[in-house]
Amino acid sequence: MFLSIDFQSERPIYEQIYRQIIEGIAKNHLEPGDSLPSVRQLGEQLGVNMHTIHKSYQWLREDGYVVMDRRKGATIANPLPPKTKIWEERRREELTFLLAEGLVRGMKIDEFEKELHDLLKSLEKGGRL
Repeated sequence: MFLSIDFQSERPIYEQIYRQIIEGIAKNHLEPGDSLPSVRQLGEQLGVNMHTIHKSYQWLREDGYVVMDRRKGATIANPLPPKTKIWEERRREELTFLLAEGLVRGMKIDEFEKELHDLLKSLEKGGRL
């Protein structure tokens, strides 16, 4: 699997896993119906506690990206979650903070636009951000 954990990051490991799986879906590395490794397998692969993996999978399930089945394990949801009011509010809140931070650090509108365009193109092509 394409996941890599930064053990020095301030971002919790379960959140790193959560975010990387969603990026993997966006880049078509994971598709609806694909199986994810079991909690135990992924924990061993990454050198991470199983409870941490379980928390990531729970977040993914709660947000509609993953379906959990006792026999099949975790699979990518089919269909993937739609836009919701809660998601749109969370997106706007995150973007507002990132834009505010960029403005404070001197970024200009054209820099934001170029970076957004480049990042979206990279995701569409399945590339690394």
